[in-house]
Amino acid sequence: MLNPVVSAGAYTDHDKFIFESWGYFIIPDVLSKDEVQQCLEASERVHKAAGTPAFGQVGRGYETEPALEGLMDHAAVLPKIRGIYGDKFIVQSGWNTRQPARGVMGGWHQDGSGAYNFNQLSHPIPLLQLRASYLLTDQTKPGMGNMELVPGSHRSAVPLPASIREQKGDTPIGHVICATAGSVLVFHNAVWHRTYEHNEDYDRYTMHYIYSPPWVKPSDRMENNSEFMARTTPMRRALMGDYTRPDAPFGGGYAALPFHSPDKEG
Repeated sequence: MLNPVVSAGAYTDHDKFIFESWGYFIIPDVLSKDEVQQCLEASERVHKAAGTPAFGQVGRGYETEPALEGLMDHAAVLPKIRGIYGDKFIVQSGWNTRQPARGVMGGWHQDGSGAYNFNQLSHPIPLLQLRASYLLTDQTKPGMGNMELVPGSHRSAVPLPASIREQKGDTPIGHVICATAGSVLVFHNAVWHRTYEHNEDYDRYTMHYIYSPPWVKPSDRMENNSEFMARTTPMRRALMGDYTRPDAPFGGGYAALPFHSPDKEG
């Protein structure tokens, strides 16, 4: 079975070929079992505090949950983001999603903006949201709340047919991602995807970090939490958009991320 699996860490030429060809890749077993459990418990607390119904999505969990915060610049994943974007990008948002037990099939879509959809910008649709999805429950077989994607669809000049989207129908080239808890799926905003059905008797949790160019407006916050910014690392402050000139348009005053900072935590 074809599966775009890459190794943790540096973004290699082979990784680039896979990403440009398929629009996504999988980094297996990034988190240990203990780390998965810590993140899962943190996710449950985040959703309980938010009172989310059934399928729910909660932002900014990184502000209160250290286990989730630590995923923002994980050493297995951040080099991939840097390899794709270069040295200047931000965390546009951090969303924790829950799909309830016995959850149904989601709708096909591309990520973007309801205010001005990314497909209005150009073709192929530009990379404005690069998503790293940490799987916090087992998804080793279809029907476990997996993500389903259409490989290479970020390059397609035509959309997935409306007849399929309206009926939440299947396509023979859909790829259901099967991976262990603790694995990470990284994908381009223009790849057509949906949440697959979840036939197990427990809720499925995923922590998503979305990385964007510095001038893209954050989507999970109107402003950064001052207490979080004061206590977190230099790298994470920079990722949150700690500009010298936050009032300037298009990310003015945004320096390159401190990849070579003497602060090992940053």
